[in-house]
Order: sequence, then structure tokens, then C-alpha cells
Amino acid sequence: MSQTRVLVVDDERFFREAIREALEPEGFDLVLVGDGASALEEATDESLGVVILDLQLPDLHGLEVFRRLRELRSDLRVIILSAHTDQEYVLEALRLGACDYLAKPLHDEELRLAVVRAAETFDLASSRERLRSQVDRLDQAIADLWQAGIDEIPARVALATAEVLRADRASLLLVDASGSELDVAAAVGVKQDAELMPPIAFGQGVAGLLALEGESACVSEISADSRFGELAQPERYATGAFAIAPVLQGGQLLGLLCVADPTAAPAFDPDDVKVLGILAGQVAVRLAASDQAGEDAAGGVDARSTDLARRICEALTAEVEPTRTLEAVLRPVGELLGAAPVSVFLTAPDGKALRLEAQWDGGQASDRTHLEGAQGLTGSVLEGGRLVASPDPAADPRFDVGTDTPEDAVVRPLLCGPLRFRDKTLGVFRVFPERADDASAELGELLSACLSAAVRNVLLYRSLLETIEEVAIARREGQAGASGSI
Repeated sequence: MSQTRVLVVDDERFFREAIREALEPEGFDLVLVGDGASALEEATDESLGVVILDLQLPDLHGLEVFRRLRELRSDLRVIILSAHTDQEYVLEALRLGACDYLAKPLHDEELRLAVVRAAETFDLASSRERLRSQVDRLDQAIADLWQAGIDEIPARVALATAEVLRADRASLLLVDASGSELDVAAAVGVKQDAELMPPIAFGQGVAGLLALEGESACVSEISADSRFGELAQPERYATGAFAIAPVLQGGQLLGLLCVADPTAAPAFDPDDVKVLGILAGQVAVRLAASDQAGEDAAGGVDARSTDLARRICEALTAEVEPTRTLEAVLRPVGELLGAAPVSVFLTAPDGKALRLEAQWDGGQASDRTHLEGAQGLTGSVLEGGRLVASPDPAADPRFDVGTDTPEDAVVRPLLCGPLRFRDKTLGVFRVFPERADDASAELGELLSACLSAAVRNVLLYRSLLETIEEVAIARREGQAGASGSI
């Protein structure tokens, strides 16, 4: 259920309470008011995303309240309540941007479906805007990182992590020369200087345990997580929420990127962890480049990666129709990497096979339309949820020529990664880059995060289309009888 709160504006207590009885069992958090002035005051609360607005109010006409709401919060989804005599005002509200209207008396199921649809569209729009803002901050953070001198890198990383993830605390931990401890290279939001903080042995403390795993982690409440037991020290943090991503270079752990105490939400979510992972990948490249003379060349690769992330984000916000959305986000991948094909596969209903959902072939090779999920390198990604980045996939004993090549069966460099939604792997993406050097883990992780977001948006939009059909059915049934009327 959406966490979006719903504002109900109706001067009749009977209807306010009836709406409460219909929606609260569905998990909605409601705010009930009886006049326009109160509605405008409550609408400043950013946790509100949906407004159910009656046109007949004692102090202001509902249409005037709607106009002011649009000026105050253009992101709100407003559902108009009306009597049959208010049709002229209803049409004007729809022209001004109302997302739906319901005629009194209200049908319980029609009301619930309308609010669910409004909440989902609000959440989707908020998610897109949040992603766009986060990508902008990430882009700036990476640019600053590459402009920093070698000695400035740790401090820049810690500060950028806090800014990108909207958190009060962040730190960069680096593996020491012995390979058995983590040193606090830099930290923000803590009272003690990083230089004075003791090293953390592998296997000890939260960071030490996660260093052994070498995987990202996202914890909403550390004291409730059985993995850490007595290691939790809630008095050290404003919240119990944190996220950690490993800094890896060529499979070798260089350190950990840590963030805690989010300021924009109660906890970090899977999308935050993906962004943290992208930043960690760039940190790894920057740290490795700092030991080489050719930093300018490495910076060029970084610029292309950030350009790729930006173009994918722009495609997500520009397209709505599901098939066009996926094709739009695959196109820049193919163009920037000279890759063909670039494709997205989703699991079939049996949960095992993979079927082609969308692709970009650039007028060259097309991908296969159907894959057996358990076979080849592609199958290992689906089953294990781990990225495959191989300049020469045929050298891998798991390689299957009938699975891990496009339709023409020509062996090419391969990037294949999981598409995740709500901690589940729903499919895989495949990229066959022209250059073997582009089959890199860092680029693969970036694509996994961005394309997973695209698939999530497509699935949510499809859900909305199904809900619209359910609303239409409920309305037809509601017209046939008033047995369920409020």
C-alpha cells in the first residue's frame, strides 16, 4: 500500500466518515476537513499526495479551492466529488488538471479504485522526480570527484555521499595495507575526526561483517536486524537506518561506502542502494586512477557513464507507454556503447523461461525472442542475481552459444545483469558492446540500476491501466444498482 496520505475535504460529516470507513481498512492514512481554508492549510504537508475534494463547501467554492491547490502543490492528485448538477464545474476542474471525479452518492469500490490509482500515479511521479534530482546530484558529485586532487578524494567522497543520498552521516572506509582492517578515510556528521577513529577488523562490528560479505546492504532499523545482534549501537545515530555499498575494483574489495540517518525519508530504499552502488563504482575507478598517470583518460570513461545515466533518466521521464519507454532507455545504451543488440528479458509466467520484452538493434543484430532461464551465463544471472561482465564469454565454462549470443549466434563481449523490483529478480538485461573494454563490472552495475528503474516504471504503469479498467467496470455496476452506495 502506498504511504501517500489522503486529504478528504467535504462539509458533510456523513460523507467524511463514510469515506473514512471505505478507505481506512485499505491502509490509507486520512486527514479529514470540512472547509476550503482548512484544506489549503493541510495541503502544505508534503506527505499528502491525494485530495478528495467536494465542490460544495461553506467558505470557498470547490473549484476555487482546486485552483489554489494547483498553485500551492501542482503535484497533488485531486479527485473531485460532485452532485449531478455540478457537471459544468466538474468539466472545468478536469480541464485544469483534476485526475478523476466521482458523483454522489459514492460507490465504495469505485472510491477505493480511484484513490488507489491516484496514489499510484502520485508515487510514480514523485519517484521520477526524486530519481531525476538524485541523478543530477550524482552527476555533480562524480564531476567534483574527478576534479579533486588525490589527497582530497576521501573527504569529497564522504561529503558527496551524504548530499546525494540526503543523509546526515556518511563515511568512506578503505582496506588497509594488511588487507585485514578497514580505516576510516573520511566521515561527515560525526564529532570525532576520522584520523582518530580506530580501524575496524574484518568480521568485527557492522562494517567488518559486511566487508566479509562484499555485498550491498540496506537496513531500516539496525536494532531489529538479527544479523547484528549486540553490535547495534542505536545511541550513536538519530535513526536506525543505514546503507552500505562495497567499493570494488576488478573483484577486489577496496573499501566500503557507508551512509546513515536519512533526512528525506524514514529509511533508505532499494533505489538508494543502487545509487550508492553507482557512486561506489565511480569511487573505485577514481581510486584506481589516482595510482596511474593516465587520469585524463579514465575521466573520459566516467563522463560517458554519467552521460549514459542522464540520458536513460531523461527517457524515463519523457515516455509513458510501456513498450516505448523500454525502447527509449535502451537506445542510448546502444548508441553510446556501439552495442547491438541491447535487450530486456522478463521471466515468463512459469518463472523459469525468459521472453524478450524490448530491444534496440540499431538496424544490426536482433536478440533471441525466448530463452531457457536455467541455461548459460544468462541463466546464472537470473538464478543468482549476479552480474556477468565478460569481454570473452566463450571462455567461461558456463557459456552456452544458443543462449548467450544474439539471434545470429555470433559470439560478442557480454554484459548481462539482473533486473530487480522490490528485492526480486524479474528478468535480465543483455548488452553486446562493440568494444571488449566496455564489458566492465562498473558499467554493468550502472545499467542494472538504471534499467531496473525503467522496468519498475513500466510495471507500475501497466498496473494503472488495469486499475482504470476496474474503475470502468465498477462504475457500470454502480449504475445498475445502489446497494453499495454511501
